[in-house]
Amino acid sequence: MSILNTLLTVMGKELRDLARDRRTLILTLFLSPLLYPVLLFGANALSENRIRTQIDKVLEVPVIGKEHAPNLLAFLATYGIKAVEPPPDLEAAIHNQDIDVALRISPSFAEDWRAGHPALVEILRDSTRRDSDIPATRVQAALSGYSQQVSTLRLLARGIDASIARPLSISTQDLATPEAKRGILLAALLPFLLILSSFLGGAYLILDATAGERERQTLEPLLTTPATRGAIVSGKIAAACLMGLITLLLTLLAFKLSAQFASGASRQLDVSFPAIVQMLFILLPMLFIGTSLLTLLAATAKSMKEAQSHMTWLMLLPMIPSFALMVNPIKNQLWQFAVPFLAQNQMLLKVIRHETIDSRTWTLYLVAGFGLAIVLWFAAVRRYQQEKLAISG
Repeated sequence: MSILNTLLTVMGKELRDLARDRRTLILTLFLSPLLYPVLLFGANALSENRIRTQIDKVLEVPVIGKEHAPNLLAFLATYGIKAVEPPPDLEAAIHNQDIDVALRISPSFAEDWRAGHPALVEILRDSTRRDSDIPATRVQAALSGYSQQVSTLRLLARGIDASIARPLSISTQDLATPEAKRGILLAALLPFLLILSSFLGGAYLILDATAGERERQTLEPLLTTPATRGAIVSGKIAAACLMGLITLLLTLLAFKLSAQFASGASRQLDVSFPAIVQMLFILLPMLFIGTSLLTLLAATAKSMKEAQSHMTWLMLLPMIPSFALMVNPIKNQLWQFAVPFLAQNQMLLKVIRHETIDSRTWTLYLVAGFGLAIVLWFAAVRRYQQEKLAISG
């Protein structure tokens, strides 16, 4: 039997074994396509609803020392900010999340105002609570507007052109392309979700095909056949990669279809068909890296439970570039496209932003990605060549 025939035979065997378990097959193929769009669009909908609610509604702000600045409070009311009486223990109410933001007006506010000195107004909030960001920003923007308006009136009252206090007229021109702007929301989570899906997309099949068969003592008959160990390993990896590729395709199509029925900013998450093809091609090395690594780890495990224990730390690996770029954003450099997970993240971002990927970047990315996959495949084959692999626990 030729190596190719052996590969296809083993691949077909593993796919048939998976197909017999209908529930597992359905979960493997459709969990990510159903869960990821709901997760992304749901989070976006909740965020939009929170922003819309906190911006449009009247904001009640407890104010200490209301009697010192009635004109200021009247100005804030025009911005939808209503001053209310503070509770007895204002700081405790803020820490307990009963109040988002509060103001404290200095007792010397009126004297400083009449003297032309800066009058103190303190914004009280807990900066570690993200739900207070929008209310605090509303209050700060209204106070800044009031300060600027009064400053202008004071200068005019003295016969001075208010523009003299603004030596610079600052303007910002956003050079981001429309495609890149539309991809902002898509770039937040999609690369991580796709990398995780490709890296662990064939996890169940490959774990069951190695550690599971070893535990059931069905691996030994397969290894006693004349087929080469390399062809056996390649057949198992090919079956897992095929399942992972189908899952990725269904996930991307789910994003595209659900974006067409979404509203608001969620419609920006639409994925074009050329982009889907590019993303699938980008994730091919990660499919082979993930399945080859899982094959090696499962082959060294004595039981299915031991093999599954590796999933905990494996799920953390795709998070590393996302967290690293979130904390320390860096410019694209060529070496990044040779680093696993980081390379996939940067390549997917280029596709999302509709940026051109040059041939040098493609070459380095594919050579580094498939090179690592070949190394892991070779290590898995070497492990399969050990006779003790067929011995359970």
